[in-house]
Amino acid sequence: MGFDYRSVMSGKRRDPVAMLMRLGLRVASWPYRLGVRRRNQQFDSAKREIIRCGVPVISVGNLTTGGTGKTPIVCFLAKRLRERGLRVAIVSRGYGRGENDENDEAMELHARLPDVPHVQNPDRAEAARIAVEELEAEIILMDDGFQHRRLHRDLNIVVVDATCPFGYDHLLPRGLLREPVASLSRAEVVIISRSDCVHQDAIESIKAKVRSVNASLPIVISNHSPAALLEHPQQQKPVTELAGQNVAALCAIGNPDAFVQTVQNCGATVIESMTLPDHDRYSPETMATVQAWASQLDESIRLVICTHKDLVKISSDRIGGKPLAALMIELQLVSPPGPLDDLIRQSTDSVS
Repeated sequence: MGFDYRSVMSGKRRDPVAMLMRLGLRVASWPYRLGVRRRNQQFDSAKREIIRCGVPVISVGNLTTGGTGKTPIVCFLAKRLRERGLRVAIVSRGYGRGENDENDEAMELHARLPDVPHVQNPDRAEAARIAVEELEAEIILMDDGFQHRRLHRDLNIVVVDATCPFGYDHLLPRGLLREPVASLSRAEVVIISRSDCVHQDAIESIKAKVRSVNASLPIVISNHSPAALLEHPQQQKPVTELAGQNVAALCAIGNPDAFVQTVQNCGATVIESMTLPDHDRYSPETMATVQAWASQLDESIRLVICTHKDLVKISSDRIGGKPLAALMIELQLVSPPGPLDDLIRQSTDSVS
């Protein structure tokens, strides 16, 4: 559903129209590049103020737009900090907030972390102030914070999605990079996500590129591990029930290919799929379209699988007459946890 811009950016489409589009997008990326460079120079030279909120801040961000799998990492970190008895709050921009003043990520995080408050504000410094002064947070987790340099951070984590690590090696709008890979010089640790979706050679290539920018940067390897099937509202079933099943995939996320691959890695056969724009709100018009799509699916398809972000917006256990379930994902570290835990502890020692 919709235009497949990734096929143009990646170069998979080789037709003359796609080639002309890439040329135009490349030209359009130059003003963006200059704007990013100027903004970073202003922060580097202290021409722009960096604000401290009085408590440690851990930023989880990325170099690219689209889904790199930050939400399971934010959940992992929040749980780690809560286990130490620390009061944690998440702050984020709140992109795509709906009528209830929450976006899909906030809804998902609330479902996963009911004891962790989430403050959404385009000004992350103001969100952090609210979290500290009004919610008495001892630690701030800043979601999608790598480019939001106005709020000081004590630990800068950058997530690199193994399935599309460097945004097709071009800045927006030609590629998916928000800023050049050289910006990893600001990072304190890189977490490679979805490592199980690519060959080991690809992981080594990513590590080499990261270290060409920052040779001493710690690199943590992780998987997005399917944990359960969730039926609305709270019924969980084992992932093993997917094995051997014909399913349809439905998602409104930045990296739909990675989601489909994860479903297939669970032993299911994805017969059909529908992809909606990232952060789609599932309006009544969209729901009518999705219902019509699901109702005409082949009888051999036993289940429609979506992401947790989709399920919190659809709020139903059926769609178009087919059962609907979300594939719940949790972060699984492949690397030993010690180095990451040490970095987290060092950045939060003042409240331990």
